[in-house]
Amino acid sequence: MIPTKAYAAQSAAATLTPFNFERRNPGAHDVEIDILFCGVCHTDIHFINNDFGMSIYPMVPGHEIVGRVVSVGNHVKKFKQGDIAGVGCLVDSCRDCDYCNEGLEQYCANGGVFTYSGLEKDGKTVTQGGYSNKIVVDERFVLKVSDKLSPAHAAPLLCAGITTYSPLRHWKVGKGHKIGIVGLGGLGHMAIKFAVAFGAEVTVLSTSPGKKEDALKLGAHNFVITTDEEQVKTVASQFNFILDTLSANHDYAMYVGMLKVDGTLICVGLPSEPIHMPAFNIVFTRKCVAGSLIGGLPETQEMLDYCAEHNITSDVEVIPIQQIQQAYQRMLKSDVKYRFVIDMASL
Repeated sequence: MIPTKAYAAQSAAATLTPFNFERRNPGAHDVEIDILFCGVCHTDIHFINNDFGMSIYPMVPGHEIVGRVVSVGNHVKKFKQGDIAGVGCLVDSCRDCDYCNEGLEQYCANGGVFTYSGLEKDGKTVTQGGYSNKIVVDERFVLKVSDKLSPAHAAPLLCAGITTYSPLRHWKVGKGHKIGIVGLGGLGHMAIKFAVAFGAEVTVLSTSPGKKEDALKLGAHNFVITTDEEQVKTVASQFNFILDTLSANHDYAMYVGMLKVDGTLICVGLPSEPIHMPAFNIVFTRKCVAGSLIGGLPETQEMLDYCAEHNITSDVEVIPIQQIQQAYQRMLKSDVKYRFVIDMASL
């Protein structure tokens, strides 16, 4: 077994503290990675607080992982010692269902294995995430990270990046489309970059007037304050798509009103309360309210390669692990541009 240093929550809503545990020794198909950087996702806070009722403690969060390969199993073909590699939200799946066979492991019919607070396929071993100095993962669930990408700036691509890239690709958002991006945070800023790169006309929909300058700098073409009724009226029935990145509870019906006939509201955030939607809002205008998770492994690799080719990365603030609680407080106040990333050398 491999001794591993980490920070963990010992119970619901607990402060993260130093934690030592052991990773498995690499098997024939495993890749052992020394973690260099790990992004901080809003989902980490949800899981620490057990907002979804599925958390397992002690918990080492973190699923935006970039590191250096230090060893590989005898049957590993894609990686070698010294490579820079990434690990996202999944570390395993059943590998046999239709979805896994189609490269859609995130929708595994038998349940994928989350990078942290999940159970390995043995049903007993609890997974622990990237707020640690090492991780061991089957090569199928490890991604190649180009040396064209800064490891720290690439880390959030493993969740914030693929969470926005995947739905934009699935709904074929591009030239000739008008898209609204709800929220300008870790997910929202990546959604802007991808949607602009794909050729769409991008409007940021925000409650914060102070974010207009940043939205335009990121490439957005328009900016609308959603608390201003007059501005909201100007975008009624205007968008082909709206990508909703908010994790806080909010009014979905207002955004449906901004869609054209046949428009689609795509939800990627995870508020704690159910969505409420009057049937008239969607039935009378043939609109769709949809959801999207992350991407499968092939699509995630496609996204990383696209980012390397087009010089797209996340805007990050690098912190030591000892500042994680302050980072959480700042995240809840939207006081970060736009993703915290932990320098794991601080362990």
